[in-house]
Amino acid sequence: MKEQIRCDLALEAKELYSESVEQEPDMSGISIREYSEQDIIKVTRVIIHNSKGEESLGKPIGDYITIEMPSRFYGEQKIYEEMCRVCAKELKTLTDKFLSGDDDVVLVVGLGNQNITADALGPKVISSLMITRHLKEYVPDEIQKGVRSVCGIVPGVLGLTGIETGEIIQGVTDRIKPKLVIAIDALCSRKMERVNTTIQIADTGITPGEGVGNKRKGLNRDTLGVPVIAIGVPTVVDAATIAGDTLDMLVDAAGGDSKIKDKPTAKILKIIGDMADEKYDLIREVIRPEFGSFIVAPKDVDTIIDDISSVVANGINIAVNEGITLSDVDRYR
Repeated sequence: MKEQIRCDLALEAKELYSESVEQEPDMSGISIREYSEQDIIKVTRVIIHNSKGEESLGKPIGDYITIEMPSRFYGEQKIYEEMCRVCAKELKTLTDKFLSGDDDVVLVVGLGNQNITADALGPKVISSLMITRHLKEYVPDEIQKGVRSVCGIVPGVLGLTGIETGEIIQGVTDRIKPKLVIAIDALCSRKMERVNTTIQIADTGITPGEGVGNKRKGLNRDTLGVPVIAIGVPTVVDAATIAGDTLDMLVDAAGGDSKIKDKPTAKILKIIGDMADEKYDLIREVIRPEFGSFIVAPKDVDTIIDDISSVVANGINIAVNEGITLSDVDRYR
């Protein structure tokens, strides 16, 4: 049986769907818009309108915004600031659907295990947020107009707490009654090029642990009773994906049979090139009996997580607070 390729990004689900059909794919129930910011950052909005779109992409009805940044933006201040701006702009298109006044409470949830660097995106974002709920309560005169009541929580993971993440968040939500929950988590990509260079924002909620095959209780409007916006960044990739992408690059570099003098090698490369995503199933069949399932992160993941968590945090800071810019953020941290 063909194994379902792990696919956390709606953009990748759309790509998989397009590749899986021989004729022109039926995109009824799905709308897609692509544009670029400053010719640096690519934004793709995938909207699933109905059950037909749900069936095609395997994702719930809702808005999915994918922001793709240059692969080497780290250390580039101009690109960093542009990423913060774009992240805030796109996030605001979703938060404005649920937030109306300064008194609205926003709960931000940092999912993941902060003891594992590649899974620490959520907790890192919380540490860089403008947390203002207590200030609004105790020193309201010191808070400028337009700053909302924001609180954050890092619930940990089941293996450390013995409590389902969803149960913790449900309890906090019932107590503080936020108008909106924003959940941040690390994802898994089916393309090496998207690892740590892609941010997905969706208004459909999130399922903790799904990216690494450890699915827990979902966080969404049905389970929490309030809207949930999910922000995810692919920080890891399956080892089979690395092997498959490497074979694709080898095929592309070879440039076809004409550039390969060794006929057996040329024949093998042609077979690989024609296999499409079936090669991932073959690679998994070889790897898993001997070594199990491998999830891989880049060696400089600690620095990357610091940088990209700052982008996500500032995107949230600016999106949920009117009149706040990058230069104002440190006033409330």
